[in-house]
Amino acid sequence: MKFQNRIRHLAAAVAATVALAVAMPAFAQEISESHLKAARDAVASINATDSFDGILPQAAAALQASLIQKNPNLQELISSTVSAKALELASRRADLEREAATAYAKVFSEEDLNAIAAFYNSAAGKKLLESGPIVSRELVRAAEIWQNGIARDLAQQVGEALQSASGAQVQPADGTEAPAEGQAPASGN
Repeated sequence: MKFQNRIRHLAAAVAATVALAVAMPAFAQEISESHLKAARDAVASINATDSFDGILPQAAAALQASLIQKNPNLQELISSTVSAKALELASRRADLEREAATAYAKVFSEEDLNAIAAFYNSAAGKKLLESGPIVSRELVRAAEIWQNGIARDLAQQVGEALQSASGAQVQPADGTEAPAEGQAPASGN
C-alpha cells in the first residue's frame, strides 16, 4: 500500500510539474509539427498517460451508481444511457494525448524526445517500463531496512559517545535501558 501511495504522490508531482510547465509563459514559443510528433512518440513510448485510462470509466461508474441509487426504477435506462454517453466521450482521450505531447514538447527538445522514444521502444526501455515497478518496490524495501539500521546505529553510537563524554548513564532515545557500565549494549535488528 505504501508503494501505491508513493506512486500516486509521484504521479501527482509529475502532473503538477507538467501543469506548471504548460502554464509558464516563457515557453509560449511555437512548437513545430515535427517537435510535436517527437513528443507524441515519446509520450506513447513511456506510457505517460496510461495512468489516466480509468478516469472516464470511474466517472461513469460513479455517476451510474449515484443515479441508480436515486432512481432505482430507471436502472436499465440509466445503465444504457451512461454507457452510451461514456462511449461518445471516449474520443476526447485524444485531447489528453495532445496536451501531454505539448507539455513534453515545451520541456524537452525534439532531439531529446526522439532519444527518449528510441530508448523506451528498445528492448532495454521496454524491460525498464515492465520491471521498473518491481525494482522500485524492492528499492523501497531495501531503503526501509537501511533506514532502520542507520537509525539504530546512530542512536547507539551517539549514546556511547555521550556516555563516554559525560561519564554518566544516558537514557537511549528509543526508550530502552542504557547498558550498565562495562556491559555491552543490547544488539538490535
